[in-house]
Amino acid sequence: MRYKLWRVSVFLAASVPPLYWLYCAVFGLLGPDPGKVLVDNLGLGALILLLITLAMTPMQQLTRWGGWIAVRRQLGLWCFAYVVLHLSGYVLFIAGLRLELVLRDLSERPYIIVGALAFVGLLALAVTSNRFSIRKLGRKWKTLHRLVYAILLLALLHMLWVVRADLGEWLAYALIGAALLLMRLSAVAGVLQRAGAFFRENPKKIEI
Repeated sequence: MRYKLWRVSVFLAASVPPLYWLYCAVFGLLGPDPGKVLVDNLGLGALILLLITLAMTPMQQLTRWGGWIAVRRQLGLWCFAYVVLHLSGYVLFIAGLRLELVLRDLSERPYIIVGALAFVGLLALAVTSNRFSIRKLGRKWKTLHRLVYAILLLALLHMLWVVRADLGEWLAYALIGAALLLMRLSAVAGVLQRAGAFFRENPKKIEI
């Protein structure tokens, strides 16, 4: 395996924050509502990992070092892992394991709906992030994984609804995301065009 030390370093760096946040929660260092803080931290961590994942290709193009691309899939899977923990924390700490409350939020709260759509998109990418899927899907694999651009937009919209009272931090992440998307403008335009065509042809599928 090439870049073994680099891969291990990325693995350790991505695994430390959740363990640290859990430690803080256990010892009462996250304030009066540790569950909510955990959920928020995991969501923000997932967004940061998504941005870092998208930055790997530009970094490789700028430096010509293959190590960036070597950890791109790992970072994407870590992003999905954070989202799974974020969702699990919501179900456990916010909804209190009440299915009816989760379903109500899913049908009534726009930021929950947007977050759920982003999760479904990341799930599709995580499930197909293997060599078998690459061989099986062929050219369609690359088209599928361009969904990451739409997922980034959904994640930023989700965060915007959550932190409406404080837009400073959100704006910083949005600008970074915009810069990364502009570097892939042609690919993003293709994804949006296909999404628009799908919604025009299937209007009933997007009714809420």
